[in-house]
Amino acid sequence: MIVRRLLVSVVILFAVSLLVFVATLLLPGDPAQAILGQQATPARLEALREQMHLNDPLWQRYFTWIGGLLTGDLGYSAATGGPVSDLLGERIQASLVLMALASVVAIPVGIIVGTFSALRRGRALDHTATTISLVLAALPEFVVGIALIALFSTSVFKIFPSVTMAPPGEAVWDYPIQLVLPVLTLTLVVTPYIVRMMRATMLEVLDSGFVEMARLKGVPERDVIIKHAIPHALAPVAQVVAIQLAWMAGGVVVIEFLFRYPGMGSALVDAVTNRDVQVVQALSIIIAAAYIVVNLLADMVGILTNPKLRTEAAR
Repeated sequence: MIVRRLLVSVVILFAVSLLVFVATLLLPGDPAQAILGQQATPARLEALREQMHLNDPLWQRYFTWIGGLLTGDLGYSAATGGPVSDLLGERIQASLVLMALASVVAIPVGIIVGTFSALRRGRALDHTATTISLVLAALPEFVVGIALIALFSTSVFKIFPSVTMAPPGEAVWDYPIQLVLPVLTLTLVVTPYIVRMMRATMLEVLDSGFVEMARLKGVPERDVIIKHAIPHALAPVAQVVAIQLAWMAGGVVVIEFLFRYPGMGSALVDAVTNRDVQVVQALSIIIAAAYIVVNLLADMVGILTNPKLRTEAAR
């Protein structure tokens, strides 16, 4: 089952790469002209076009680009004139740090709150968790971010900086206080969906026949919850977690722009503004690959945590 899904993921990634390549061809502007500037001579422009394979047939340019992706050669940036890999290395690392910190907080909090909400259905805790998660899920991420800036970076409390800045040559995560608001924004945006799905699946599992049978056999309630209910509830929750993690790869663009965070989201905004085709292509395929990999990992978690799926996969 995993191998089949892996093959499907490869086909999807190939289709996405083809779509990204065709879409970027429609962008206006000449990459060679953008790199060398308006004062470049025709000879220099032609030499750079040859170096960047811009004069090759489209099918050859596509496979050259794919070959470069597989070998780590992402081309040259029109904005800086240097390799795209050098430009994106630290940006991708910074975004991964931001998403990893938010995931470490959001996933366990979402599962724990959703579980306790289901175990106390109809009570004050359940109503409170459901209301808060519904309100947060309805708010766009930039609204949550602006509210946090207004609350913690202005005249109300003024605890955390509203933007992330680091001296040249230093990483932004060397100043942890600057990461609090971006991480908190991502966490508040992602957690409500995990809470709501965990609560719904836990309620379904708690009302199922095998949980009732375990209770009739005298299994302690703690073992019923931990060994029987939660493992069965995690499979569909893993899909929601995967969707939210995949959303982070693309949705982090807004949050990074809002907090001036130097990640791949802000790099994508700059690349689109500057018509930097090579950077747009590289970031688009990286985000698509992250989305596919995360969903594949979610499928694996779903198989491992669901006995029924494990049995089907073993056949």
